[in-house]
Parts: sequence; C-alpha cells; structure tokens
Amino acid sequence: MKNSAPSPTPPVLVTLSQRSRLLRQQKSLTLRALADKSGLSLRFLMDVEAGRGNISVRRLADLAEALQTTAADLVTPHSEDPAPRVIALLGLRGAGKTTVGRRLARRLKMRFVELDKQIEHRAGIRLAEVFSIHGEDFYRRLERETLGDLLNSRQSMVLAVGGGLVTSPETYSLLLRQTTTIWLKAKADDCWARVIRQGDRRPMDQHPQAREALRQLVTRREPLYARAAFTVDTSAVTIPQAVERAERAVREQ
Repeated sequence: MKNSAPSPTPPVLVTLSQRSRLLRQQKSLTLRALADKSGLSLRFLMDVEAGRGNISVRRLADLAEALQTTAADLVTPHSEDPAPRVIALLGLRGAGKTTVGRRLARRLKMRFVELDKQIEHRAGIRLAEVFSIHGEDFYRRLERETLGDLLNSRQSMVLAVGGGLVTSPETYSLLLRQTTTIWLKAKADDCWARVIRQGDRRPMDQHPQAREALRQLVTRREPLYARAAFTVDTSAVTIPQAVERAERAVREQ
C-alpha cells in the first residue's frame, strides 16, 4: 500500500475524457451504443471517460470517427468545455444518499458514484472485510486515496460518500475544497427505519442498543455535517422534493 498522494492524470487524458464524454452526451449516445458504433469495448470506453484510457492512435481514430469529429479535436482543450464539477452527498446511512444521488445525477446528466463501492474495488474485498481484516485506520487511508483519484480524474459526477468521512479532517477538508457538498439531513429514527426496510437487520441483531447509539451518533456528527455548503432535510420532504431542492441548490450556486 503506497502512502504517497495519487499521481495526477496526464492533461492529454483529462482532455480526451472530457471531450469524448461531452460529444457522446451531445449526440445522446450511451457508452454501450458508442462501443457498438466505434468497435471499442465498453470497458475501454469507460476507462477513457475516467481519464485512464492509454489509447493508441488507431483506437483514437476509431473513437473520433464514431463521434463524428477528428482525433486532434479529442485531445485539444476547448474553451467552451464545461469545467468538471463534483456534487458530494453527505449524511448517515439511511439518509437517502443513494436514492437521491441516482435521481440527481440523472437530472444533472452526470455519472453517479458511491465512494464505498470504489473503495471496495480498490481493495478487492467487501467493505466489512476491509474493516475486520485491516482496521479503520487502513480504511480511512484507502478512503482518502480513492477520493483523491476520483477528483484527479477531472470528471463531473454526483458522489455519495460514507457517513464517517466527516470524522477524517484531511479527507473532509479535501471534499469541502474541491466539491459542492450537500448534507442530506435525516432524523435518526428515519435512518433506522429506512435501513430496516431495505432488509438489513444487522444493526438490530448485532447491537441491542443500536438505535440509541445511532441517535447519539447523529448528535455528535451534526456539527461536522453542518459544514456542508447546502442542507436538504430528507425527513421533512419526499424523495422527489429532496432531489428538486438539491438540484436547485446546485444550479443556483
């Protein structure tokens, strides 16, 4: 495990990822449709749009032809290209980060990413195993490095982060500096009920006092969550209303 900061994505790959994604969206093409049209694999195109595509000249030409442009256009910065933007959703588990995040991403025409899923992919094991095998310190370091990689990719996205990220000062500061943060605020009892409705009874089975512990956790973390740029109370409104309020906050910033 390296402790050094993630290397920045080469500028030419940043430009390629931004231009290819913008042109694809302008032509209303899905990644799968672009894969069929260009003859390139879906996985490869995903890497290109994430800034990881080590693309050959021939593949670059195939991609350019499918997008009805030139290879030079794909790797040349354009002043009209929108600056990438990351909308980060904070809150406890059960606050609605995934549900609101997916809908918000669709409305903003952005990619939806769950940071914990990216951490699992990086570690090669499930999140619970990361904690049980390596401990929380290892997880927090992995969380910081994974977040750094996502931000270095220079891709616009709606990002749902783990509820405990706000307790890591360095990682939270990075998030506050480089993203638009929205706290999805919810009552502890609502978070509890939502998790149970999803079929996860682990909180109840593993800790008889878990509900009270959750209430205490909300109290401790509220001052940290409150540092977010915006707050949307998901206990006070419906999911569609929460999505609308989050979108309005983002667009009016």
